[in-house]
This record gives sequence, structure tokens and C-alpha cells, in this order.
Amino acid sequence: MKKYIAEMIGTMVLVLMGCGSAVFAGSIAGTVGAGVGTIGVALAFGLSVIAMAYTIGGISGCHINPAITLGVLLSGRMSGKDAGMYMLFQTIGAIIGSAVLFALVSTGVHEGPTATGSNSFADGYMWQAFIAETVFTFIFVLVVLGSTDEKRGAGNMAGLVIGLTLVLVHIVCIPITGTSVNPARSIGPALFQGGEALSQLWLFIVAPFVGAALSSVAWKAIADDKN
Repeated sequence: MKKYIAEMIGTMVLVLMGCGSAVFAGSIAGTVGAGVGTIGVALAFGLSVIAMAYTIGGISGCHINPAITLGVLLSGRMSGKDAGMYMLFQTIGAIIGSAVLFALVSTGVHEGPTATGSNSFADGYMWQAFIAETVFTFIFVLVVLGSTDEKRGAGNMAGLVIGLTLVLVHIVCIPITGTSVNPARSIGPALFQGGEALSQLWLFIVAPFVGAALSSVAWKAIADDKN
């Protein structure tokens, strides 16, 4: 259970810090205290991953993302049972993190463009959102698989590499969907946002899973010594 609880805590921190940066400081950066803008929110997500990677990485591998777990599963690095439990506890962690944000917003004020940090896309832009979430998840999970590979990986630097890659992904994708590349990160906020966020949630589950599956195929193709 330790690794499942670690995944729950790690995902809670990711949602609380990443989505929290958008909720409380996500407005366009201007004068001191006006907000952190896209770069700030991107850094919050990336730094959360780095912090958790060096905190729980030795316990669970610090997936804190069902898409990463799927990529690892399809790459043959974990069992189906563990993958299912990881995804369950990641989702629970995301809901807890979102519940904390909801409590903070409900008892005070927020200065960001969103109250929950939920993902969304504008009417008529579903395919843009689907392509973005698929491609950016593909890139992100491919970096994870490569940097954590036992033979070719980045070793102790993997957490830093993965976190900075997430920053990069957010910089490009935030204007399109708010950036998910993580079904659990989308499920938690959507449950508290309701309405459109829930009706669009399917995309932020399906597209990241498609991207993760493609990344596992690509990594096997380029890393398999037999090919």
C-alpha cells in the first residue's frame, strides 16, 4: 500500500500546487502581486513534479499521472494490478487536491481566471484540443520512458528532466486546453467545476491515454536492442 499512498499524495500535491497557481495567481503577470501568467503556472506544475520525484520516486516511481502509468504498463515495466491501483489512487489524490482548492476558494477570494483549474476547449475546437493533448502527452510520456530507462536513462537527473519537460509542454498547451496530459489532474477539478468541464472531461481522459499508448510503441521501436 505504501506506493499507492505515495501516488495519492504526489498527485494531490501536483493538483494543489499546479491548479492552485492558476486559481490564485494565474492572471496575466504585470505589477507585483498581479499574477504569474502562463510561465508561472507552467513552472508550478513542473516544480511540483520535480519535488515529488525526489520525495516519492524511490517508493512508487512517482508517476502521479495515469497516462504515465499506462505508458509504463504497456512498456512491460509493471503489472496490470499495480497499474490499476496506481490510477485509482492517483485519481483519489487529484480529488483531494481539488477539494482543498475548493475549500480555499469557498472561504475566501481568488485572483486567477479559474476557480478550479479545470481543463476546457472552446466550441468548434474539439479536434485542436484532442490533437494537442494527444501529441503533448506523447512527448511527455516518451521523455518519462526514456529518462527512466534502466540502461539509457538519466539516472538521478530523471526527475529534473521530466519536470522541465512538463514546464515546456504547459507553456505551449495552456492557451489551447489549460494543459492536462494527465487524466487524474483533469478529473479532480472537473468534478468541482461541473457543467461544461464534466461534459468535456472525456477528451482529457481519452487523448492523454492515446498519446501514452503511442509513446510506449515509439519507445519500444527506438530502444529495443533487437530492432
